[in-house]
Amino acid sequence: MDSILRAAAIYAGLLLIMRITGKRSLAQITTFDFILLLLISEATQQALLGEDFSMTNAFLVIITLVSLDIGLSLLTFRSSLLSRLINGTPLVVVENGVPLRERMNKARLSESDIMEEARRTQGLERLDQIKYAVLEKGGGISVIPKQQA
Repeated sequence: MDSILRAAAIYAGLLLIMRITGKRSLAQITTFDFILLLLISEATQQALLGEDFSMTNAFLVIITLVSLDIGLSLLTFRSSLLSRLINGTPLVVVENGVPLRERMNKARLSESDIMEEARRTQGLERLDQIKYAVLEKGGGISVIPKQQA
């Protein structure tokens, strides 16, 4: 029972930490982020398994974590409020070629990040060619170009 409670506590704690760190960290993982993820997983392993390194305990922890993940996904599917709390909402960061600096700063997003996505997905060269740029729930950036006259 101790393993189940530890797994649930670690799951909730990591979910909260990842939610606080923001969307961008999941979509645009850097080498630093990857190393940090590896270190977190190693530190978490010790907290999850404690002194019991048996196969039974490891499977119990894995089953608990997967069950929590499935349960949470079902709850967020049924509750739009919980979904917004856990997954966030899309955020418009450029509107009619004008960067919305306060939103960009909140999301730790630079103009060059937006332009990189605009060039890659739409072939755009300037910010004024963008009708909307949206930071999606999953961390990606969607760029909607202005219509050509």
